[in-house]
Formats: sequence, structure tokens, C-alpha cells
Amino acid sequence: MFSVSYGQSEIGGIVLDVESKQRIAKVFLVNKSTGEKIYNNSKGEFAMKLREGDLLIASKENYFSDTLVYKGEKVLVISLKRKAIEIPTVNVVARRSPEEILEQRKKEYSRAYRLADPGDYVSVGQNGAGLSIDAVYNYFSREGRNARRLTQYFQKEYEDNYIDMVFSRELVKRETGLEGEALDNFMVRYRPTYAFVLKATHYDLVKYIKTKYQYFKYIPYIKPLPDLQKIDLSLEK
Repeated sequence: MFSVSYGQSEIGGIVLDVESKQRIAKVFLVNKSTGEKIYNNSKGEFAMKLREGDLLIASKENYFSDTLVYKGEKVLVISLKRKAIEIPTVNVVARRSPEEILEQRKKEYSRAYRLADPGDYVSVGQNGAGLSIDAVYNYFSREGRNARRLTQYFQKEYEDNYIDMVFSRELVKRETGLEGEALDNFMVRYRPTYAFVLKATHYDLVKYIKTKYQYFKYIPYIKPLPDLQKIDLSLEK
């Protein structure tokens, strides 16, 4: 009586993108003849026990599955073709830049911007120089203070949008391979400052991400502490 594994050998292989020739990781491989199921590794490589005539199926999300019959090759090279991603044009909305959003805020809240920056406090007329009453009033009035708070909020919104644009999830995912909750955690823990991203080149940003990722790998799921509540120490009531 012969063993089920008769004639089988462990065969190594690799899975590639048919167009880019880049290695593809996390490909699900099934030997339909024996029922063995495995995933290839992060380098796109795998090893399976095969014998001539075995039917092998390789599948991965966003790729067309490939089916092949093992014919005794020493090394298997499987090529998968990426599926075309259809995006309905009616649902595509152009992403506005941080500058465009800020300019829109200035147009929509033009009065607030005028009150927040009333102009020169000294006016020069036919009778000489003097204080501009309107400028002084606008600056110290409640309406002026509220206007400054609002414009400061819009400036902070602009800075946050700029950081999001430069320190994007797509860039971090591409440089680290992180996904899901781990990616979310990294984005929060190592979010750079506006001052940094304003001056950083693309090389600087990639170096920053890779450096922080080395720390992140040791403790990937630690949650950042919440911001401490600000305490008002002023004596005014």
C-alpha cells in the first residue's frame, strides 16, 4: 500500500506581479489535489509539497486568481494580474488643497478677518497723525476678540490639513507596510509638527517615518496618553 505523499517533493516558488515584476506577499495558495493551504511570506516566496499533475490555485485580493498544473518544475514562478479598479466619475470629488480651504474660509468669513486684523492703529490725515478709533475699538471689542479666535481656529485647521497632506496615510503605509489599527496608532503617535513638515523635504519625511517605525515595532499597540486639561490660572473671573 502506497503513502499518499508518494512522489511528492517540496518545491519552492515565488509570486510576482505580471506587469511590474514586483514580488507579491500574502498570496493564498491551495493545492487542490492534496488540500494543502498556505500563504506565501513577505518576500513573495513559498514552499509546498507537490507532485506532477497537482492542481495549484493562487489568489489575492485585487488580483485575478491563477490556476496551474505542476509539471515537475524545480522552481515555480506564479504571475498574478492586478484587477482594474473602476471608479465611477460621478462619485469622484477632487481633494482640495489646504491653501484652497483657507482661502475659502477667508472669503466666507471676510468680516471676521477684517475685525481680527483691523489695520494700523495710527492714522495719518490732513491734521497730522492720530490714533485710529475704529482700529482700536475693533481690536479690543468682544466682536474683535471672537473674530481673532475664529481666525486662529482656521489657521490651526490649515496647519492640520497641511500635515495630513504631507504626512499622509498612503506614504506611511508605503514606507512601513502598516495597515488597519497599527497604521492608525502610528499616525497618532508620530504625527509631526507643522514647523517640521513645512521645512522637511520628501527625503527628510521618509527618513523620519522609517526612524520612528524602528521604535514602533517594539511596542506597536501602546495608546498615547490623552492631552492634559488646561488649567486656567488667571485671577480674572
